[in-house]
Amino acid sequence: MAQQELLLNVIRAMERAGLEYMLTGSLVSSLQGEPRSTHDIDVVIVLRSEAIPILAQSFPWPDYYFDEQMAREALRLNSMFGLLDQRGGDKVDFWLLTQEPFDRSRFARRCTEEVLGVKAFVSAPEDTILAKLRWCSLSGGSERQFRDALSVYELQFTSLDIPYIEEWVSHLNVEQYWQRLRKEARPLEW
Repeated sequence: MAQQELLLNVIRAMERAGLEYMLTGSLVSSLQGEPRSTHDIDVVIVLRSEAIPILAQSFPWPDYYFDEQMAREALRLNSMFGLLDQRGGDKVDFWLLTQEPFDRSRFARRCTEEVLGVKAFVSAPEDTILAKLRWCSLSGGSERQFRDALSVYELQFTSLDIPYIEEWVSHLNVEQYWQRLRKEARPLEW
């Protein structure tokens, strides 16, 4: 239950701070595909300096470790920073939205889903698949990342925008993983 509580706290804190955000990563692939255990929550955000103290106040020591200076440095470098729930060991990675075309595209396509009874912005299924295939490629063929992409594809098949995925497959240089996914997939068709 600790991770669910952390997720709800993170969503509420981002909303209080007026931040645009998108949940992504294994948490979202578990919502859109086959559920699996993960100890991290990945969030893409548009961070503003005035929001950092609001986030810090939302996650006080000793229950949480939130380093305001690291958040400010991430803003300066347009990188990422983290939050650790010291009670349960779960963590949140806040990834700052970059100017990279795929990041911009997927952020623009984010959708609203109910997560633990709360409406939240999440990555669209097509972008979840693409991001997982990209992580698979960057990690040298991670089977976990590939399986996450495959399960989202199989469960979301009837509503996927395949031309959109195929357009990005070549830009992201993940053709081999996309071809393998299409070959191995056993889509659920309703």
